[in-house]
Amino acid sequence: MRHVSLARRLFLLLVFAVVLFTAFIATAFFLDARDLLHQAAGKRTLSASEAIANSPFVVSAALGAAHTDPSALLQPYAAKVSSDGGLDFITIMAPDGTRWTHPNPAEIGGKYIGSTAQALAGQAYTETTTGTLGPSVRTIVPIKDPGTGRVVGMVATGVTVTNLDVALSSRIPALLAIAVVILILGSFGARLLERRLEAATHGYGLEQLSQLFAYYESVLHSVREGVVMVSPRRRLVIRNDQASELLGLPAADADAPPPLLDDLDLPESLRELLASGRTAHDELHLTKDRVLIVNQEPASGPSGRRARPLGSVATLRDQTEIETLGSELATMRTLSDALRSQTHEHANRLHTIVSLLELGRTEEALAFATDDLALSQALANELVVAVHEPVLAALVMGKSAQAHERGVQLDAEASGRLEAAGLEPKHLVTIVGNLLDNAIDAAAGGDAPKWAALEIHEENGAVVIEVSDSGPGVPAAERERVLQFGYSTKPHGSAGRGLGLALVRRSVEALGGTLGVAGDRGAVFTVAIPARARGTDRTAPQEPSREGEP
Repeated sequence: MRHVSLARRLFLLLVFAVVLFTAFIATAFFLDARDLLHQAAGKRTLSASEAIANSPFVVSAALGAAHTDPSALLQPYAAKVSSDGGLDFITIMAPDGTRWTHPNPAEIGGKYIGSTAQALAGQAYTETTTGTLGPSVRTIVPIKDPGTGRVVGMVATGVTVTNLDVALSSRIPALLAIAVVILILGSFGARLLERRLEAATHGYGLEQLSQLFAYYESVLHSVREGVVMVSPRRRLVIRNDQASELLGLPAADADAPPPLLDDLDLPESLRELLASGRTAHDELHLTKDRVLIVNQEPASGPSGRRARPLGSVATLRDQTEIETLGSELATMRTLSDALRSQTHEHANRLHTIVSLLELGRTEEALAFATDDLALSQALANELVVAVHEPVLAALVMGKSAQAHERGVQLDAEASGRLEAAGLEPKHLVTIVGNLLDNAIDAAAGGDAPKWAALEIHEENGAVVIEVSDSGPGVPAAERERVLQFGYSTKPHGSAGRGLGLALVRRSVEALGGTLGVAGDRGAVFTVAIPARARGTDRTAPQEPSREGEP
């Protein structure tokens, strides 16, 4: 039985149950029919006995029994009534039980076999007992003197059980037909249930299903990726521990009903993906503190069967650490690009200075070198001296070199002491880096003059970062959408678009600040972050420095 499928086991069990039920019903019907026949026989013998006991002829013969032979008068009468009434016997007897009549004349004069106490007490009594003719259903009633009410004799009429069994046998075919119909219908229903269960369990046995459940539970809760399954009714029916952690949900409760997606605190883009059930490959989604890579496939029965949709299965992979590494790589790339640009520019300038010296124009060479040094030193001094943040200064200088290479003039102005404001350099790099990338891209694609500007200052106890550009600007209708994950006005590349501003917004909100967008001709992004003492700053998530622009 170990390799017998659960469906087949249930089918055999149901067939066995149907057989037992059919046998029980047939037995119950048989016993009920027998009882009904006995009850009908009892009523018939009671009526016959009372009619004979009340007959004036019988009463007169019983009263004259002391002077005449009652058997000679009553035996022909009893035989005729018995034949006409369909009775097996009529026994008329004296009060002491001596028979006056009997179907077998040899038994006349003998003692009646059966109960007589009830009849002698003036009551009718029906019983099933064995007499000279075998088992029979019989009723005995008293013959009373009309004048005094004294019992002067008794009458017993009966039907043998053999004749009742013959009558009962005539009903057995009907009982068997009913039993066969019940058996056929029950077996057919069990077969249908077996087919449905076979499809549901894929032919697995009970032990196999138990092992599969144990294996799946182990795999579900041991994988490092989050796994969720959503039903067609938008309920989160399955999720493992990793999925609960990545989505910020409480641990799944086996006793509670599966929650609806609409009742969960999920990002709108992720909620839409899970609810749609569509196929997704390596889609990037943001939660409050994580960057998730999501893959999703519709779930249904195995191929080759009539499958019905079961919903969708999605896997969630935490991409936050990888995006952090990407952010650091992007920073290094920015610095390398800046060095490359500066190396190219410095080579041109050195060639110019050397050529001037070869031409004997020493003063012009010295003035050119002094002006170039003053221009580069001015930008560095503006940031390093003003805000005391070398990391921010290095970032802006690198972005300045990139902007110059793309024909964009980058102006930077800073005031105040960001170190005293309690902002970590990594926060500034994330926010300023993404905003400047967007500004440079927007300005480079616009009309001349092409420029971008950065201004950092303190205002009303908050650090204000303002980035503007000469690009096409952001229409009022799109100012909220450009901050949403996945939205971008630039063509989508292989790395995706619409991530940078969403990350900036999330970083600003994590720091308790605000992000505003303005400007119909040239975009203006304004970030205001409340200043706090260093060491009490809430740590914002590590954000990747990616493109994501209006």
